[in-house]
Amino acid sequence: MARPLPPESATFYHHYIKLTQGNSATEAVNNHSAQLLDFYTNLPENKADYAYAEGKWTLKELLQHLIDAERVFTYRTMRIARKDTTPLAGFDENTYTANSLANSRNFTSLKEEFAALRRSTDLFILSLNEEQLKGSGTASGNFITANALAFIIYGHLLHHVNIIKERYLQA
Repeated sequence: MARPLPPESATFYHHYIKLTQGNSATEAVNNHSAQLLDFYTNLPENKADYAYAEGKWTLKELLQHLIDAERVFTYRTMRIARKDTTPLAGFDENTYTANSLANSRNFTSLKEEFAALRRSTDLFILSLNEEQLKGSGTASGNFITANALAFIIYGHLLHHVNIIKERYLQA
C-alpha cells in the first residue's frame, strides 16, 4: 500500500509521516528499523539523567515516552487493522511521563525494553496486508488509517532523533 495521503490522518501527524522514507509500510520498516534501534540503544549513559532545560524531560524520560507512545500507536494500528470501529481515546504524554518513574530506572533496562518493543512493532507492521492497512477509525477524535499509523510510528521516532541530537547530545 502507498504512503498515506494527508486526509488519512490529522494535520498534527503530517510532520511525522513526512520524516519517513519509503512508499509502503514495509519500506518504512526496512528503511528505518535498524537505524532507529542503533541510535536509541547507543545513547550515552552519561546523558541518561540530563534535561536540556528546567521542566524538560530527562533522556530517560524521553526514552520512556517513546516506549509509551509506540505502544499506544501500535495498539491503535492493531485495533483499526482488525476492524474494531470503537473510537480510541487520546493519551496525555506528560501525565504518562510524570507517572512512569523513568528516572528511577536503569538506563540499560529502558534500552532493552525499547529494543524488544521495536522488534515486536516491526514484526506486527510487516504482518499487515493491504486490506488491513486500508482500515480506518477514530483516534483522539480524528479520522486515521492503519497505514498512516504505521508511518507515524517511525516518524515519531525520527522526530525525537532530531530533538535528541539537537538538544541533548550537543550539550
